[in-house]
Amino acid sequence: MFNKILIANRGEIACRVAATARRLGIRTVAVYSDADANAKHVALCDESVHIGAAPAKESYLLAERIIAAARQTGAQAIHPGYGFLSENEDFAAACASAGLVFIGPPASAIRAMGSKSAAKALMETADVPLVPGYHGAAQDSAFLRAQADMIGYPVLLKASAGGGGKGMRIVERSEDFDVALASCKREAISSFGDDRVLVEKYLERPRHIEIQVFADMHGHCVYLFERDCSVQRRHQKVLEEAPAPGMTEARRRAMGEAAVNAAQAVGYVGAGTVEFIANQDGSFYFMEMNTRLQVEHPVTEMITGTDLVEWQLRVAAGEPLPLLQDELRITGHAIEARIYAENPEKGFLPSIGVLQHLQMPEAVQFTNGDVRIDAGVREGDAISPYYDPMIAKLIVHGRDRAQALARMAQALAAFEVVGPATNVAFLGRLIASEPFSTADLDTGLIERHHAALFPPAGEPSMAALALAVARLAMPKAVSNDPWAAPNGWRLAGGYVRKLGFACDGADIDLDLAYRRDGWQLQRAGAPALMTAVQIDGRQITLALDGARVQGCVVRAGDSFHVFHAGRHWVFDWSDPIAHAGEQESEGGRLTAPMPGKIVQLLVDAGAAVEKGAPLLIMEAMKMEHTISAPAKGRVAELLYAVGDQVAEGAQLLSFTPEEG
Repeated sequence: MFNKILIANRGEIACRVAATARRLGIRTVAVYSDADANAKHVALCDESVHIGAAPAKESYLLAERIIAAARQTGAQAIHPGYGFLSENEDFAAACASAGLVFIGPPASAIRAMGSKSAAKALMETADVPLVPGYHGAAQDSAFLRAQADMIGYPVLLKASAGGGGKGMRIVERSEDFDVALASCKREAISSFGDDRVLVEKYLERPRHIEIQVFADMHGHCVYLFERDCSVQRRHQKVLEEAPAPGMTEARRRAMGEAAVNAAQAVGYVGAGTVEFIANQDGSFYFMEMNTRLQVEHPVTEMITGTDLVEWQLRVAAGEPLPLLQDELRITGHAIEARIYAENPEKGFLPSIGVLQHLQMPEAVQFTNGDVRIDAGVREGDAISPYYDPMIAKLIVHGRDRAQALARMAQALAAFEVVGPATNVAFLGRLIASEPFSTADLDTGLIERHHAALFPPAGEPSMAALALAVARLAMPKAVSNDPWAAPNGWRLAGGYVRKLGFACDGADIDLDLAYRRDGWQLQRAGAPALMTAVQIDGRQITLALDGARVQGCVVRAGDSFHVFHAGRHWVFDWSDPIAHAGEQESEGGRLTAPMPGKIVQLLVDAGAAVEKGAPLLIMEAMKMEHTISAPAKGRVAELLYAVGDQVAEGAQLLSFTPEEG
């Protein structure tokens, strides 16, 4: 076994690898960019080496600096995590040339599976079923369109070197093909440095099922059963679970054996995932093989009782697999939710900012470690525009799917984040939705049930409002000065304070009356008596008409974040003194929803456009976002050119709506 390894990654996966290494008595070396100097993964490792500037291409993607760091610190092996250089055959080969063990498959296996087109040709010879499509080298747009026409619409365009949902487009009609192909190629070259694509038949209501495989250097190869990753947005996974609901033993064996055949066809060693697209009738087709550990590997660990990072380390050190196929068993059910800094209500746009408050449900304890958090950030850390906006992975285990669902709902309700927008509330609705709870799964679930998953904002409860008012009205410290008492005493009588809040775009007007027996809140003529207010840091306990109310309230400027009864309410206080006379008007501005780069201008200055017409395309976090006309009108001025970097909130163009 190794004495010291370098972890060539960051965030939660670097923390995850470090945890297993520490348990095994292996020293660890972290690498970090300028943006990650104080990151959690750096603090968790025994040593750390600075490797460059914040952008990944100037740090985490510089193979020579990572190898130099390993040599400098005396590391014997490099664990690449996932993403970055984990599936880079040149990096794997460079590690071997430098006398370092690459904790992953051989470069030849990465090469064989690195091109989706070449991999599918290889799988055909290994008797692994394939989706109908074109996987060849010809990339002329007219030729690819002809192939799509022949396959029949809808078709799916996929970056040949892709992964993680990047460089994928669904095309419904022949006349839309060229625009979709151009967009797909732009995203592919940006994400992978390779704009080659393949064209496949797009299956209606498919499920995404993947098989975890593991091989050693002694000729053993096993499958650790399946994961269902069907629930996705923008072709990226949102929820994963194991085992797959409705999976029969015969189909599990067939898919597992096909996955092992795929791995053995390329002389695979280490952890890998063979991904299949499956019809509702149970038929399945090979999509791709990810030659690395996957983000969702914890659900497999939960149901098999294994530590796959430990398996990786042992196999890379030359040891045989810890268990063979007939020794592997499934116990219970596991579900993983990815907690992202993103805004589901705005098309899942990534969000950035400092984590001003972060409370994760470590306190939700069940037997046998059935709630697990894999996180690479702490309170006070920042979600930056340079890397994936993941905050944490929340993984739960139950004796069956029903119990796992209940535990996931409870754990999500205990997750509290203030700073960037998050998908926590959306995940709670998704878990509770009828299609997911009944396992009616397919990759279009979110789009098909969009209305139910994005309901209108509900009316905030008086309990949530009372918690916000308690934080606003009560002093931070108790004073012995009777004139500083927060009971609203007045020499000439009582005192009624007018309070104005905004929540989800709706104005809320309250009267707060100070009385001898407490504080009376009144909204729209409905009074409620608030008494026995106790404040302990961010935790507030009070009685509302005699009923006990408890919650966490975080104040950020004039915004009050209330976490109560599994909900997160944001009340924006309108301070009549601070905001007197303020007015705000955007006056035809269209602004950047987040930091990014302009990749295409779709109109000229002076152009007349209809409502919803695409105006420009910007790229942020390796994903494209289209800025559209908010109304019928005219583009007065374009303020940026293709290739320009823009900050969040920057005005991109001037737009004049049509009068009337």
